Amino acid sequence: MKNFNQTTGIKEEIILLSEETDRNYWANRLGVSCEALKSAVRATRSITLDQITAYLNQQKNTISIS
Repeated sequence: MKNFNQTTGIKEEIILLSEETDRNYWANRLGVSCEALKSAVRATRSITLDQITAYLNQQKNTISIS
């Protein structure tokens, strides 16, 4: 079986939270706190940038509407 990334030519960005510098980088890049980023990873059970970004945008829209 071929690796999906090699087959499609698409690379997914992975959000790593194990190191403080990584957490700070991704939190700053996404415009959220480190705690919000960790919550998003737990809620989505994913570490891919696309899924985390979609979740954070959905949360932002939910808060804006309320």
